[in-house]
Amino acid sequence: MMNIGDKVEDLLGLDQNGKEVRLSDYPGKTIALYFYPKDMTSGCTAEACNLRDNYHQLIDAGYQVIGVSVDSADSHKKFIAKNNLPFPLISDTDHKLVEKFGVWGEKSMYGRKYMGTFRTTFIISPEGIITRVITPKEIKTKDHAAQILG
Repeated sequence: MMNIGDKVEDLLGLDQNGKEVRLSDYPGKTIALYFYPKDMTSGCTAEACNLRDNYHQLIDAGYQVIGVSVDSADSHKKFIAKNNLPFPLISDTDHKLVEKFGVWGEKSMYGRKYMGTFRTTFIISPEGIITRVITPKEIKTKDHAAQILG
């Protein structure tokens, strides 16, 4: 599990186009690295669209938004196209990032247990240090940009 004060490696993963996403691609920016369970689901769409609708406000405040889920690059491309998302989505199909950040684990829905991603956002300083963690219990999908800016 990554915690406040931990240093994040430069290479995060590959985006929807197979391009490497690195912290160093965004010099001077604070990264809002948000992990979400699944493309095209209601909560994840609400969260992504809230970040999209407030994207310029986030950029103006010095943030770069990067999403992560274990969905495929093709799934991410469809999600981006359908919702007109202006930020990259990392395809973490091998679960490296979700496991490194400690956001992969057992979940339960309607009494059924399964493995999945816990909706969590890590705020990473321009120096690559985690300065804040917004936990699954705290995240409001329809107002997430305000939480990041808060």
